[in-house]
Order: sequence, then C-alpha cells, then structure tokens
Amino acid sequence: MLNQVLQEIKFAQSALKLSDLSHKLGVERSALDGMIQFLVRKGRLRNDDEDLAAETTICSPPSCGGSCTGMAVCPFVVQIPKTYSIPDQKSD
Repeated sequence: MLNQVLQEIKFAQSALKLSDLSHKLGVERSALDGMIQFLVRKGRLRNDDEDLAAETTICSPPSCGGSCTGMAVCPFVVQIPKTYSIPDQKSD
C-alpha cells in the first residue's frame, strides 16, 4: 500500500487532495495521513511545508503600522494546504 501511495503522488498531473487519494486507494483518510507521515519520516516523501516555513516570514509588526494583533487573529494570514513531493533521487 505504501508503494501505491508513492506511485499516485509521483505520477499525479496536479496536486492531490488527501480525501480524493484516500477514496481512490480505498483507505480511510486518517490511515492515509499516517502512511504519508511515515513516508516523510523515512525520507521517501518531502514535506514541502517545512521548506516553505524555513524560507518565509509571515508576520512583521511594521507592515501593520505597529498595531500587529499577532498571527492567530491576523486577517492577512491564510492556511495553506499541506503539500508533499518525492525527493530528488541522487545516484552515486
């Protein structure tokens, strides 16, 4: 089943929703999420959100004119869907 998950992600033409992939593979969404997390820990999938978080700064008080309310209630912060990709395979 883990290989099927990898194959679906690898050959997807566009982003896949977790709910669509779980339906296609015939597994519960929570079980699929666990499989994906396992594949990330094993280095078979890359969590693209970690790369994005390391490269961006979301909140900056000067941009709000010094009246920053914090990220939890900021009207300019949006929740971006989680994305995963297959890491580049380096052959030595």
